[in-house]
Amino acid sequence: MHSLIFIFFNLLIIFNGPTMAESSSPSSSSSSKYHHVSDQRKLAGIQTTFKLPSPLPNWPPGGGFAGGTIDLGGLQVSQVSTFNKIWAANEGGFDDLGATFFDPVSIPQGFSMLGSYSQPNNMPLFGHVLVGKDITNDPSNPTLKPPINYTLVWSSEAFNIKKDGDGFIWFPNPPDGYRAVGYVVTNSSDKPTFDRVRCVRSDLTDSLESDGNWIWGPSTSAKDDEFNVYGSRPTNRSVGAMGAPIGGFVVQNGIGGTTLSLASLKNLKGSLGSLMPNLKQIETLIQTYSPVVYFHPDEPYLPSSVDWFFQNGALLYHLGNESNPNPINPNGSNLPQVGSNDDTYWLDLPKDDSKERVKQGNLQDANAYFHIKPMYGGLFTDIATWIFYPFNGASRAKIEFINISLGKIGEHVGDWEHVTLRINNFNGELHSMFFSEHNWGTWVGASVLLYAFRNKPAVFSSLHSHSSYPKSGLVLIGPKGVDIGLRDDTEDGGKVMDTGVRATVVAAEYLGSAVVEPPWLNYFGKWGPKIEYDLDKEINALKKIMFGILKGAFEQIVKSIPAEVLGEEGPTGPKVKNNWSGDEM
Repeated sequence: MHSLIFIFFNLLIIFNGPTMAESSSPSSSSSSKYHHVSDQRKLAGIQTTFKLPSPLPNWPPGGGFAGGTIDLGGLQVSQVSTFNKIWAANEGGFDDLGATFFDPVSIPQGFSMLGSYSQPNNMPLFGHVLVGKDITNDPSNPTLKPPINYTLVWSSEAFNIKKDGDGFIWFPNPPDGYRAVGYVVTNSSDKPTFDRVRCVRSDLTDSLESDGNWIWGPSTSAKDDEFNVYGSRPTNRSVGAMGAPIGGFVVQNGIGGTTLSLASLKNLKGSLGSLMPNLKQIETLIQTYSPVVYFHPDEPYLPSSVDWFFQNGALLYHLGNESNPNPINPNGSNLPQVGSNDDTYWLDLPKDDSKERVKQGNLQDANAYFHIKPMYGGLFTDIATWIFYPFNGASRAKIEFINISLGKIGEHVGDWEHVTLRINNFNGELHSMFFSEHNWGTWVGASVLLYAFRNKPAVFSSLHSHSSYPKSGLVLIGPKGVDIGLRDDTEDGGKVMDTGVRATVVAAEYLGSAVVEPPWLNYFGKWGPKIEYDLDKEINALKKIMFGILKGAFEQIVKSIPAEVLGEEGPTGPKVKNNWSGDEM
C-alpha cells in the first residue's frame, strides 16, 4: 500500500512540476552555530550592509584576476558597490518590505555610470553595478556616448503604497549605433540630465533578459499584470558566451506594456584566460570558499572518492555481455571514452558481500571534485563542486501529519551532486552560490548564505536523496497548496565534509593542459543500472480506491506519463550534465 501511495504522489509531482510546499528554514541550532556577518551602519530602507565573515586573502599574483578593472575591448569596466539612495518603496515585494533604488557613488575618475541598482529591503545591502570608461582614444567612434533623450518607463505617482516620495524609472534613448544597458532612477518627474548615464556602442553589447529573481512589485508576489522589477542576465550564458551583465535590473510593466530593450555588455576581446584565476589562485579560492556539507543524523549513504568506489569492487557492464562484468581500474582507465552516452555501458555495485559496505560510502576518504569555468564574458568564475555517492537511498513521503517509508522506490546506484560557487573576477569576492536540488536548484546570494566558519558556506544534504539546501529543515516537494509530497529532510547530524580537504581540481579547460582530467570524467555512460518497476497492477489497484474528481484527475495524470518515467535511470557523470558547459538553471 505504501508504494501505491508513493506512485500517486510521484505522478502528481510529474504532472504539476516540483514546488516547495514547505520551504526550508534554519533550525534553532542553525541560527546560532552558522552565521553571516553584517555591520550595523543604518541605511535608508535597508538595515545593514553585508560583508563576508572574514577578510579576503591576498590572492597569489599572476594574470588579470582580481585586478579591479576589465577591458572588454576598448571599454574598460570597473565595479562600484558604494551607493546613494534615490528612492524606496516601503511595502510590496518580499516580506512586504519593499525595495530601494540606488545610484553608484565614488565612481573612479574617468568612468561613467551605465545604470542604476536595486535590491529588496528584506536583506542586507550587497551588490554592485559596473561603470565604464572609453579607452579607445578614438573620438570619432567612442565606446560610450550620452543618451539623446529619456523615455519614462514607470512612475510610482499612481500607486497608493508606503514610499519615500515618488520614484521614476527612465530608459535612456541611445544615439544611432549605441544601446542602453541600464535604467536611470530619479525622485523627480524632471528628466535626468544627459550626462547622468552613458550608452554603449552596439558591437560591445549583447541580448539581455530577466534572470527570474524578483526584486520588487507593489504586491507581495509577482503578478504578470502588474509592474515588477527583476534581476538581469545575458540571454546567452554558455561557457564561451561573451555577454556580461552590469548588475542592474529589468522591469516588466504589465501584460502588453511597452518594452524598451536594454542590452548586456559584451566582451569583444574573446580570450577569457587572462581574466580567470591561475592554478595557485584556484587553490586559494577553494581553501577560502570551499563549502562545508552537513549530513542528516540518520543518513546511511555517505560520499566516497571515485577511486575508493572502483577499488572496492565496482563493476563495468556492457549491453549484450551482462554476465561478464569487468572490474574497474583504480583511476578508471579502462572505462570507455566514447564521448557520448549510448546506453550500452553502466556501472554497478560489487556482487560479493562487500556490496552493503560500499553502499555506505567512506566519508573519511571522500573527495570533492572541482570544475573551474568562466561565466558572463569572464566577469565571473564558476567553481562547480561535485560530490560522488555510491548509493542514493529510498524516497519518503508526507501526507499531512503522516510520514511514509517508500521501500526501495527511489533507490539507485551512483549519485552525483553539486553546488556551484560564483566568484567575482574583479576582486575575488564570493557573489552567490547555486544549490542543486533534484533536477532543478536555487541561486542564493552571498549576503543570505549561512557560513560554517570563516567564508565557507554551509550546505545541508537531504536524507537519502543528497539534494543540497542552504538551510536545515524540511522541504516538501509536491503539488501546490496541499501538505503532501516527497520529503527532503536536512539536519546537522554531526557528520561533516569540508570539501576543501582532499580537494581535487578535475577540469579547467581555459588553462589548457595545466589540469589533467581523470579518465573517469570522460566516461559518458551510466553510473548505475536502470531499475524497472512493474506498476500496472498497482496503478489499477490505486484507481479502484479513487473516487469523484480525484479519480478523474488521477486518470488524466496517468495518461500523460511516458512509460520510461516509471523506471529509475542510472545517473550520468558530471561532464554529461548541461551545466558543465552552460549556466545553472
